[in-house]
Amino acid sequence: MSAPNRTFLFAPGDHERRAGKALTLDADAVILDLEDAVAIAAKVAARDHVRALLERPRTGRAFIRVNAFDTEFCFGDVQSIIAARLDGIVLPKLESAAQLVAVDWMISALERAQGLPDRGIEVMPIIETARGMAGLGALAAAAATLGGRVRRLAFGAGDYTLDLGLSWGLAETELEAARAQMVVQSRAAGLEAPIDTVWIELREAEAFAASCKRGVALGFQGKMCIHPDQIAVANAAFSPSEAEIARAKTIAAAFAEAEAKGLASIQVEGRFVDYPIVERALRVLKLADRIRQ
Repeated sequence: MSAPNRTFLFAPGDHERRAGKALTLDADAVILDLEDAVAIAAKVAARDHVRALLERPRTGRAFIRVNAFDTEFCFGDVQSIIAARLDGIVLPKLESAAQLVAVDWMISALERAQGLPDRGIEVMPIIETARGMAGLGALAAAAATLGGRVRRLAFGAGDYTLDLGLSWGLAETELEAARAQMVVQSRAAGLEAPIDTVWIELREAEAFAASCKRGVALGFQGKMCIHPDQIAVANAAFSPSEAEIARAKTIAAAFAEAEAKGLASIQVEGRFVDYPIVERALRVLKLADRIRQ
């Protein structure tokens, strides 16, 4: 059973103390960052830091965000950090299927050279530009053909709102259309549900919790985080509550009994229940099992 994907915590790849601590926290995955968190002059040296960090004990999975495909750093980043203890690469600002195919080829060649399993290192692209969003259907479809290399996409609102000249407010109404497209196109391509954008207003704890709830309601499976204090809130938001688990168990049991009697729709605690409602309940129980393991 695959691990949950509720929280992806960013940590600067060139900051040994902060990144080392991040690897010990309760995030489902840590993203050691070689892109926005690292100054241009320090990018090459930061590769050595992340290689060393990959050898440390950790509580979750380890990803590395490389620099964007069209920069001078992307190839060197990928070449230098491919390792047996790397779970995945986060690819920022993906804008075309051709870029994705090229990165897949690059990683496959390095995996073969190092005797690693083919496509054992996953890639999680971030869609965060107008071009990326406009071509999202083709990108998602291409991702689905790469033999499991790409399991899910992520949405990056910071660069997206910058590119489009949008105002990123606490209510995030300006992000609704993009978020909806992320979920729809991911599902249409057969990918997992996407990962939602970071939240940058660190003093707005209630608004962050509301952002997490919006992500859940819109169909995201998790959230990228930039501060350790965000982990517990996001983990809770993207996990079924005890009440939801109990309700799902009641629905599943009642429907199984009814179906055995030839019924395909019933009422459970005053709520109409048919096959789609039961499927939702079973998904809740499956997610709860993934989290417990």
